[in-house]
Amino acid sequence: MAREKALVAEDDPTSRAIVVKTLTRAGFDIIEATTGAEAIELFDSTDLDLVVLDNVMPEVDGEEVCRHIRAESDVPILFVSKFADDVDRIVGLELGADDYIAKPFNPRELLARVRAVMRRSARDQHKPTPQPSADTNELEVGKLRLDLHAYKAFWGEHAIDFTKTEFDLVSTLARWPSRVYTREELVARAYDDNVVVSERTIDSHVRRIREKFRDFDVDPIRTVRGVGFQLVCE
Repeated sequence: MAREKALVAEDDPTSRAIVVKTLTRAGFDIIEATTGAEAIELFDSTDLDLVVLDNVMPEVDGEEVCRHIRAESDVPILFVSKFADDVDRIVGLELGADDYIAKPFNPRELLARVRAVMRRSARDQHKPTPQPSADTNELEVGKLRLDLHAYKAFWGEHAIDFTKTEFDLVSTLARWPSRVYTREELVARAYDDNVVVSERTIDSHVRRIREKFRDFDVDPIRTVRGVGFQLVCE
């Protein structure tokens, strides 16, 4: 069986050495980049299974590298950064990174996070990307079925009585279940441009949505602390 290949893009030699050693021991083949431009060049020319990416690098920063990768690929991306505050973490996740770990880090935690994003990626590869049918304009994720024209929702064969705003929120989450949406993004999708609401209003809607799902003993809305919400339907 071919070994999985990882790109480690990190300009700090100490951090890079720790990441490379950890992933090599875990069975990865490693290619290394010390600048953002080199990372993009290696990504474009190599079939990769994982990218570990510093968010601050010479020539091209890690955020721009992440944008470039996400425009072309769903390969798992783990940001490694010396910045640990929520803003930087949220920015990284909104750009499409799968996880974020701050320096200094424990190599065991790094490996645990890598394994987690690899498992999620493997599951997602076996799930069809939910898309509305051209004829019925329906969206299906697990047992959840949404009629986007009629604003009707079903869990299995059971109808769910969502308000329009609740339906818009659920359908947004259902279009890309593996993605974590921020409250700001959900506000933009659930309300008209001329309506101003607090982002925390989304929490109230999510609470009511969860109450309706609990009628069927399920709670497919996952809260990602410090970021937002995602839909998880098995």
